[in-house]
Amino acid sequence: MPEQLLEDKALHTSAVVANCAMNRERQLAGVNSYTRELDFNPLDSLTAAVAGQGDASWLDLCCGTGRALIQAAEHLRHTGLLERVALVGVDLIDAFDPIPSPPAVTLLATSATAWTANTSFDLITCVHGLHYVGDKLAVLARAAQWLTPTGRFVADLDLASIRLADGRPAGRRLTARLRAAGLNYGNRRRRIACIGPRELRLPYTYLGADDHAGPNYTGQPAVDSYYCEHS
Repeated sequence: MPEQLLEDKALHTSAVVANCAMNRERQLAGVNSYTRELDFNPLDSLTAAVAGQGDASWLDLCCGTGRALIQAAEHLRHTGLLERVALVGVDLIDAFDPIPSPPAVTLLATSATAWTANTSFDLITCVHGLHYVGDKLAVLARAAQWLTPTGRFVADLDLASIRLADGRPAGRRLTARLRAAGLNYGNRRRRIACIGPRELRLPYTYLGADDHAGPNYTGQPAVDSYYCEHS
């Protein structure tokens, strides 16, 4: 474990976190897009939810500029569904794209570890955002609770960045615990997902973050998160 771990306040001013480029300008569809990263178009999930229950909602954590949400709003406006869909984005950096008038997207400049939802969502995404979060497990636990009964949660998660106090990756025990709680983790794509709300109670206490961990599997500098594991 590094000699000094960062608390959230210091981590949020880190150049690695503040300057991360992984999700800053990602679009809804196309080459550099949510559709490509997630293997599905979020609009399809929202449209299906509206057809089935009359309304829909999408929360995008670590949303970057919010471009994908804004593009989704424009598409929904053209199809006459916008009034039935709530679109919310959360990102640490207040560098959002301009929102067309009248406003159809709520973009909040705050930490994903500090913000709390006061409603449930049909779709929650976090595309490459957890790489730069300190308490990754807390964000997972909170997001999994904010789903509607048929809601879908999808996030990129590099389990190698979740480490124990002795520096070892949390590894297979953490993977098994996540799966036992009803979350699906794919080792090849490094993606975690679930359908419907989950209560995630894990025997780990967050210790702090290391912003000098170096590049992760994406090739970009990332943040390692350290935990004390309880028996």
